Amino acid sequence: MTTDMGSPAVRLAEIRRVRPEDAARMRALRLEMLADAPLAFLETLADAAARPHNEYAARVAYTSAGSSNAQFIADPGGRLVGHAGGTTAPNEPGVTVIYAVYVTPTWRGSGLLGELIDGVAAWSRACGRPELLLEVVVGNDRAYRAYQRLGFQDTGVRVPHPTIPALTELHMRRPA
Repeated sequence: MTTDMGSPAVRLAEIRRVRPEDAARMRALRLEMLADAPLAFLETLADAAARPHNEYAARVAYTSAGSSNAQFIADPGGRLVGHAGGTTAPNEPGVTVIYAVYVTPTWRGSGLLGELIDGVAAWSRACGRPELLLEVVVGNDRAYRAYQRLGFQDTGVRVPHPTIPALTELHMRRPA
């Protein structure tokens, strides 16, 4: 649970794996993510908004169980306020790739980011993958510093952004 002592009331959010019944709230969070940080994710807001609800529901159901792909959410009750996903690395059996990390702006700085990453890390360890890997767009210094504070280290690896040729991403790793 997260507490934010910076506001007059204490706010709490449960960090947990998504459940099938979260599909509509996950869709709303996904649209917020894409509107707030369009370069950070691999689809456009228009594409996500056009996707039918049953596709969101299928994705949430798939990531709600199993060891190959998982989504963790921050749920204060009502609207979701954070997300972090994890999936197997195709060529590295001991690595979980973290993806689609997002914290709603009003919850940034509350410790929620670390709790979401911890959720993915615990799942990764339980699945026998002792290492985490994530990619950050070069120049996204806020995200880079946040991940450094959580123990991630820049590996020196740079790769082209998968959808925007003008951008480059860097790899960061840490133990799960």
